[in-house]
Amino acid sequence: MAFIDRHELLGVLRGYNPWWRGEKQETPDFKRSAYDTCLRYLLHPTLRRAVLLSGPRRVGKTTVLRQIANDLALGEGNEWIPPSVLYLSLDNPFVKLSSLPELLRLYHDAIHPEGQPTVLLLDEVQYSRDWEDHLKQLIDHHPEYRILATGSATVVHQQDLIDTGVGRWFRVQIPTLSFYEFVQISAAAGVALPSDLKPRDLFRMSSARLANLAVSARPLLPDFQRYLLVGGFPETATLPTQIAQRLLREDVVERVLKRDMTALFGIRSIDDLERLFLYLCTHSGGILAVKTVADALEVSAATVSNHLSILEQTGLIYKLPPIRVGGKKVLKARNKIYLADAALRNAVLLRGEDVFTRREELGMIAETAVLRHLISYHYADNPTVGYWRDTPSGREVDIVIESPSYRIAVEVKYRVDARLGPRAGIHVYCDAESVDYAYWVTQSERDFGVSTCGESRTQILRIPAHLFTYLLGQAERQLAQDS
Repeated sequence: MAFIDRHELLGVLRGYNPWWRGEKQETPDFKRSAYDTCLRYLLHPTLRRAVLLSGPRRVGKTTVLRQIANDLALGEGNEWIPPSVLYLSLDNPFVKLSSLPELLRLYHDAIHPEGQPTVLLLDEVQYSRDWEDHLKQLIDHHPEYRILATGSATVVHQQDLIDTGVGRWFRVQIPTLSFYEFVQISAAAGVALPSDLKPRDLFRMSSARLANLAVSARPLLPDFQRYLLVGGFPETATLPTQIAQRLLREDVVERVLKRDMTALFGIRSIDDLERLFLYLCTHSGGILAVKTVADALEVSAATVSNHLSILEQTGLIYKLPPIRVGGKKVLKARNKIYLADAALRNAVLLRGEDVFTRREELGMIAETAVLRHLISYHYADNPTVGYWRDTPSGREVDIVIESPSYRIAVEVKYRVDARLGPRAGIHVYCDAESVDYAYWVTQSERDFGVSTCGESRTQILRIPAHLFTYLLGQAERQLAQDS
């Protein structure tokens, strides 16, 4: 734009790229699983695609970009020189006044010659005008660029991305911290568990080995309780509870609902959206009837449906459809809705450690944590994640994960007296579906072991939640490093 001083804009770019003058950007030592996945796709020698890193606000997307910039620009033994790495924060008020082509023209004129290999790191890409078209042109006509972009919305302009970006993008999801990552970031006491151990490996263990494993994992329990309280956001992992919750309210919830929704989706009635989010905070994990919610909030069913879709796109909620026997979705489905991280609910409702005395609330929070781990671990398989409920009997299974090669049933009973009776919903479902294996997730390690289910002989692993989520998080990280 004419009123923007070229030298001032160049000064902003230099400030965002300290490696041009031989300095590192300050970043945490710990790297999230998404770091390995993004770097592998970004530097693949033959793939001509950009990488889109998406997830909720404040889960570490910017940190991943800065860590990659540091390692490429200043790391030993790589082919990149510092000026060839360009990081742009596109939600900066000064930067977003210019188009992406204008910014690149300035960069190439002053810093790094056009046509030379370039790593382009675009933070908050959705704030750049016509970004899909501009990146499409770079991907199609400028093979010298390696492009990694982030967006706070999980599905940034999904239809536009599908229409313009077929075959041009790798999508990488970055969820909130797994419990394993939370332990690493918060510098909690370590545990001596095999680094390659996965939950499914436990089905083959003897009772004695399972007992030893439970003892080894016992130090994780207080850390898991804190994880349930303050959640999986990197900035809050080491903060006092009250400060962490205030940050979640102000920076995650308020900013997403009031700024992102308006800027990205043109939401006109923020009040209706806020009231819906508050409703979900008090009903997280429950089966939601759109008409019932609409009546309670005094808005139309169409408004509720539209806002639920947007909340799902921005990574604030998970939506689980019902699945009937035979793997088919139920017609006229009533979905279960979960907040993406139960700490959001705790922050909005001002729940402190008193939540540990509220049995139903604590169960819902633990169920949310388990769901997050299952979705993230199985994400690469693109499975169907839903729930099963038999309406006449009222029996249900909290989480069902289905892909062409496996079906997993998971019931979360986060309490000490969680006995697995012969008429439990998980038994009924596993008998009907011949499920290979299932999990009964509890609070106590005293009932840790494997049992079989009815005529189907499905193996059911009874396992404490702190160990189950830790192993899933550890396996998720290992999968990102190995794949």
